[in-house]
Amino acid sequence: MENKMMGCAVLAFGLMFLVLNASGSPSNDISCTDATTDLLPCQSFLVGAGPASPTAACCLGAQTVAKQLLATTPEARKAVCECIHKYGKDVGAKPENGKQILQLCKIGPSPCN
Repeated sequence: MENKMMGCAVLAFGLMFLVLNASGSPSNDISCTDATTDLLPCQSFLVGAGPASPTAACCLGAQTVAKQLLATTPEARKAVCECIHKYGKDVGAKPENGKQILQLCKIGPSPCN
């Protein structure tokens, strides 16, 4: 009985593995929409209309974007970085506040450089 259950579990795992591999590997690339959505909590800080330091939600979003950018292809990273810069200009972000987010949220150097 125990061997039969073990065999079923192995079969189920094998089928799951085949299905996942047949569908192709998921892309690690972040989209422009994903990045700007993650950065929405930073908007008031970026334009200078919010608190003196970024909120926890802003830091979490900025850290998420930075990690995802580092895991993407160079082409995708360039496209998303251009999108982020355009988003910043569109909302009237102050470049110095963007640099402060990198420091205050402990992100390190910009993944867009």
